[in-house]
Amino acid sequence: MNGFINLLKPPGMSSGAAAAVIKRLTGEKAGHAGTLDPEAAGVLPIMVGRAARLLDYFADKSKSYIAQIAFSGATDTQDAQGVIIESQTRVPRREEILAVLPAFRGEIMQCPPAYSALKRDGVPLYELARQGFDVETKPRPASIRMLELQEQTGPDGFMLAVDCGSGTYIRTLCHDIGQALGAPAHMRFLLRTRHGAFSIEHAVTLEEVFAAKEQGKMESLLLPMDYPLQPLARLDLPEHLWKLGRNGGKLPAGIMPGLLENRPVRVYADGVLVGVAHKTGGIIRFDLGLTGGN
Repeated sequence: MNGFINLLKPPGMSSGAAAAVIKRLTGEKAGHAGTLDPEAAGVLPIMVGRAARLLDYFADKSKSYIAQIAFSGATDTQDAQGVIIESQTRVPRREEILAVLPAFRGEIMQCPPAYSALKRDGVPLYELARQGFDVETKPRPASIRMLELQEQTGPDGFMLAVDCGSGTYIRTLCHDIGQALGAPAHMRFLLRTRHGAFSIEHAVTLEEVFAAKEQGKMESLLLPMDYPLQPLARLDLPEHLWKLGRNGGKLPAGIMPGLLENRPVRVYADGVLVGVAHKTGGIIRFDLGLTGGN
């Protein structure tokens, strides 16, 4: 059983625990394609079987979110699970928030939160922070492709729609917007609506997964191995090269005229994805083989 399950992770469950459920139900190796905070909900692609080997080749790793920013104070975790470390009573007007948002669009720098899964000397930062260590993080690039202010929710909350690159922290974005306004804030709610090719419209709940297991229909939930690879060029091998392709052998570049140097291409033998390769010189070499001994 190989492929992807587009899981709608519920709040209160870690990404690792969600992957463990799928592993138990399928009897296959399973891992998630990108951590979603335990209290957040939304799209969590689960890689089943050999699909885990394709993570580095996802053609689109951007993500979309709906988040609530709460101007009721800043917390040590930058979300609603933390302790208030800076409080205030002023809630910015809508016009004030709109005025600062342009500074957070495009290529920006973020300091990841101390309570994060990033590691220092092999230890997650959140473990160090919980032990009372002073955890400082260095600024790193983040890409915010879209950031829009939506409706106000309650006396101190506003909804934000965000489209961003991989590695962006939405709770840090909320915290930093609050700092820019002089109105300490944190992220109260987070829903991931898209992770690359995986959208919330086609996600399945854990209840649906359990039902499929009971009915012996787990494979019906699996998206194909090439689901997140669709934007990559496709190479269908002629029949006489099927065996070579399945074994990850070097292929003559002439079988795909126009293929650019060092651009990943998904390779098929008899309609089945056998790996990801690239052209270098007059040879197409496999970076990843999914059949045979690769």
